[in-house]
Amino acid sequence: MNGNSRERRARLASDIRRQVGSEATKRLLRTLPAFRVDKEVPKRLTDLLDRLDGAEADKVSGERH
Repeated sequence: MNGNSRERRARLASDIRRQVGSEATKRLLRTLPAFRVDKEVPKRLTDLLDRLDGAEADKVSGERH
């Protein structure tokens, strides 16, 4: 790879980082369902997190399942 190609890649990476971080892009992404943040955690995930908390607490106290 020559210096010119490296330079172009570096400029492209810089441009992509700049555009992804722009306010206009952030506003656009907030309107798309795939990028929308859910206000509530699904019950299945809450149950799994509770199980994980329990397992971690058991491990700290020395118990095993």
